[in-house]
Amino acid sequence: MAKQRLSKQDWLHAALDALAGGGVGAVAVEPLAHRLGVTRGSFYWHFADRNALLREALEWWELQGTDAVIEQVTAIGDPAQRLRTLLRIAIVEDPTSGLEPALVAHADDPAVAPVLQRVTERRVAFLAEVYAELGHSAAQARYRAISAYSAYVGWMQLKRATPTALPEIAGDPAALAHLVDHLVAGPAAER
Repeated sequence: MAKQRLSKQDWLHAALDALAGGGVGAVAVEPLAHRLGVTRGSFYWHFADRNALLREALEWWELQGTDAVIEQVTAIGDPAQRLRTLLRIAIVEDPTSGLEPALVAHADDPAVAPVLQRVTERRVAFLAEVYAELGHSAAQARYRAISAYSAYVGWMQLKRATPTALPEIAGDPAALAHLVDHLVAGPAAER
């Protein structure tokens, strides 16, 4: 095998790609080293063991896929535009295709569960804040946030599981615009 020095980020990306493609069990040192074209020694330079790799990869996903995205859109003053931008980033700029559905599928894994819980809570809370800024009551903002997040998770799952059955989800800008328009729509009569 070629001797090259990989960064910790290289290993984290490889772990997330493996998780997206094959679930938690696919995050294994030997296959990852082979895929990256290095020996296992490169892995042990950065991580104590496989569990450390999995934990750090999930934490990096949480930071980049939630905290950094929220920080990026927070500066947008108009809440409707903030929500539109957030949804576009979440759906279109997915750096590890299939990761979100794979994590949901492994929600009972002890490494995945706490991170997925924190991410879900943080994302829904942020969405509820935006919906409240759009004029919804606190309760309605929370319901709309849950609906929007459910639509996002469903969209990503369908994109991964059945891309040929629903080609609109795989890349039709009009379908995405329709979803975003529906999710951004102003306050309806609250009951």
